[in-house]
Amino acid sequence: MDLRLPGLRGRVRRPRRWIAVAASVVVLAGAGTWTAGADDDAPPLRSADRVMDMGDGVRVDTSYFTSGSGGRRPAVLLAHGFGGSKDDVRRQAEDLARDGYAVLTWSARGFGRSTGEVGLNDPKGEVADVSRLLDWLAKQPQVELDKKGDPRVGMAGGSYGGAISLLAAGYDDRVDAIAPAITYWNLADALFPNGVFKKLWAGIFVNSAGGCEKFEKQICEMYDRVAESGVPDAQARSMLEERSPSAVGDRIKVPTLLMQGQSDSLFPLGQADQAAKAIKANGAPVDVDWISGGHDGGDMETARIQGRVKSWFDRYLKDDKSADTGPAFRVTRTGGVDSTDGQALLRGASADAYPGLDSGPKAVVLSGGEQSFANPAGASPPAVSALPGLGGSGGLAQLSSLGVGVSLEFPGQFAAFESAPVTDDLRITGSPKATVHVKSTSEDAVLFAKVYDVGADGTRQVLPSQLVTPLRVEDAKAGKDVTLTLPAVDHDIESGHRLRLVVSSTDLGYASPAAPATYTVSLKDDLTVPTAPAVSTAAAPLPSWVWWLPITSAVIALALLLTARRRTASPAPDPALAEVPLQITDLSKRYAGSPDRFAVRDLSFRVEKGQVLGLLGPNGAGKTTTLRMLMGLIKPDAGEIRVFGHAIRPGAPVLSRVGAFVEGAGFLPHLSGRENLELYWQATGRPAEDAHLDEALEIAGLGDALARAVRTYSQGMRQRLAIAQAMLGLPDLLILDEPTNGLDPPQIREMREVMIRYAAAGRTVIVSSHLLAEVEQSCTHLVVMDRGRLVQAGPVGEIIGSGDTLLVGTATAVEEPVAEKVAALPGVASAVRTDDGLLVRLDADGSATRLVAELVRLEVPVQSVGPHRRLEDAFLTLIGGSA
Repeated sequence: MDLRLPGLRGRVRRPRRWIAVAASVVVLAGAGTWTAGADDDAPPLRSADRVMDMGDGVRVDTSYFTSGSGGRRPAVLLAHGFGGSKDDVRRQAEDLARDGYAVLTWSARGFGRSTGEVGLNDPKGEVADVSRLLDWLAKQPQVELDKKGDPRVGMAGGSYGGAISLLAAGYDDRVDAIAPAITYWNLADALFPNGVFKKLWAGIFVNSAGGCEKFEKQICEMYDRVAESGVPDAQARSMLEERSPSAVGDRIKVPTLLMQGQSDSLFPLGQADQAAKAIKANGAPVDVDWISGGHDGGDMETARIQGRVKSWFDRYLKDDKSADTGPAFRVTRTGGVDSTDGQALLRGASADAYPGLDSGPKAVVLSGGEQSFANPAGASPPAVSALPGLGGSGGLAQLSSLGVGVSLEFPGQFAAFESAPVTDDLRITGSPKATVHVKSTSEDAVLFAKVYDVGADGTRQVLPSQLVTPLRVEDAKAGKDVTLTLPAVDHDIESGHRLRLVVSSTDLGYASPAAPATYTVSLKDDLTVPTAPAVSTAAAPLPSWVWWLPITSAVIALALLLTARRRTASPAPDPALAEVPLQITDLSKRYAGSPDRFAVRDLSFRVEKGQVLGLLGPNGAGKTTTLRMLMGLIKPDAGEIRVFGHAIRPGAPVLSRVGAFVEGAGFLPHLSGRENLELYWQATGRPAEDAHLDEALEIAGLGDALARAVRTYSQGMRQRLAIAQAMLGLPDLLILDEPTNGLDPPQIREMREVMIRYAAAGRTVIVSSHLLAEVEQSCTHLVVMDRGRLVQAGPVGEIIGSGDTLLVGTATAVEEPVAEKVAALPGVASAVRTDDGLLVRLDADGSATRLVAELVRLEVPVQSVGPHRRLEDAFLTLIGGSA
């Protein structure tokens, strides 16, 4: 059956197999807490936080997002990863809401502020919760319905959230499309691969949830039993399989986008392969995307992946047949290193059909006779392949793809079989296989198989994606032929390199028998590697500056032409403000086409010489719009901006006294730092002596690095060079928008010193940043905005130490209904829950004494009351928690 036919919307109707859930969901705390916000020039966003009763005393914390005008639209359920909460997916939820979806996020049982025990996506627990959430969505006036009680809905999520997406599609036929990422198909296979206990990942799993006591009792007992014995039993395997998508694989019949990580020793590519084959066999459309990162780190390609998820839902929820959902199969490949910043270059390869893990097999002859090696007592020291949970952009798989080996084998604990040098480049895409004969002095043997890429000199070896296949061989005393299915990878073997098959007795991430034994292994046939010949790599793109440099030059020239006449029409300067760097008065800017909606409204504040002013506010506060008006890029609808007494208009001459760093500058990588700055200044047409190049460079603190090519710079050095470019001419007013983005803590400290040094000479710096702790240390003054309006302005110390804000410490967590009652008390301007109690801001009529009396009356378990001292606390209090 063609699931893409009009009218079916990519879904197959079938009788429900899932037990009917409660007829309605009880919503606690009334209608919830609604907030509205908007990014600059974006439609308004509405959100509501609710706690829903799932029965049996379980309460699930949810957030609901919509945007734009009225009318029904498809819905998306967005799930979080293990150990996280709904807050982890808030940004994606907001983006989807602005793209025309009604989005519901929630914290799963036992996580965030939701109650209940962690059930590892128990069909009677977490999966049943999803059905209740679907019931609730079906009653919302913004949600499109396929029929009464049946919302048109997609599900997405990563890891734990990806699994619940698959499970919900199998148990509840109201789910119309899914996009799970880096998740499992069979949790038993993931944690007990081939009968071997993946002990380190299992331990991380348990501890990231808060300990064994956070789980359902039977799960905790199972973990304790297996962790103690080191051997997964049938009962443990059965429990995990019952909670896995594979248990309902024959019921998942909706369009599915599977995104799996190559850098992932927890849920490797084979898990997505099983899912793809099962769902495809049901007749549903399935696309597979192998991303660069995973649970072991690497680049998660967040922007690209979220864009593909949106397109997937546009096609199968909105019925937008023009939506480009991408190729049936895509794999991200590393194409060397970017000479400008040292980052790995990622390129996409694709095919019109998913090739599986054994496409285009090629035989590689290995040499090496029968070899014996030891399983040491206590299985120690263990070999090292992956370091479970190692995150960040420098994950092990990314290092591996760049030719950096981090694996470790111990002599006498492994056998090795090696090929001759390959004569042509060989791309492995899938799972290599080999058959070996195994004998052991013990009844059972536990082996770890891996294939290394060995350099031409024979010494350097790299383990692709740092992956290993464990295998338990039972009844091994008599000898047994065993087929080794190696981990699925996408890896290029260069001409002249060799392949080395290693079979070892230990691995850091897995449980091995503690009793000493001797294993003997010999080859039975060649190593077979899949080459996936149908997968082709896209051509490498040209550097971005090749495209934007001429375009930018043309735009600048056109802007100068169009604004030449406007420069003469500016209002007369105000002599009283001649020494004031910035005066903003009643500034307003409406959203285009929305006369009643403001990005900035009635904003007024003043900045003096020598100040470092922090511009703060949540997303949608109007910060970017304010900065754009300040730089003359857009015109206000009302009010005015004066810099040193001169009104700001596009092309105003006084803008020559303003330097700005808004986004990363585009430097020419082959030129030195100094040459880039000189070239930039020449483009301004101003005299060379006005650049004050040496002074700007001294403040930026780049030293001898100025003589080196920019391609050799670290991210922090490039950021400082961009700041130096903004400081050329030593502008009296310097504007920095998120100057510490992408910097590590030492680099952030250096950037802080740059700003402080610059202002110390009597100049002024305005910095917009989301790093509140950094703003607290860098800035002398603050302007806090929320929803386009000024909330508070003044010295940092005054705002942080304001006596009208109190931190109330409590013996137990304060529930939201109680916080709302406190916020409604006489003399209280706002009350926001924290991990330790409440942040309460008093109004002019409030007092600490009366507040304490009211808290006692409300039976709030008060332990302490005092002024807060952190900018983060002050910020959350000022904006009422809307960030």
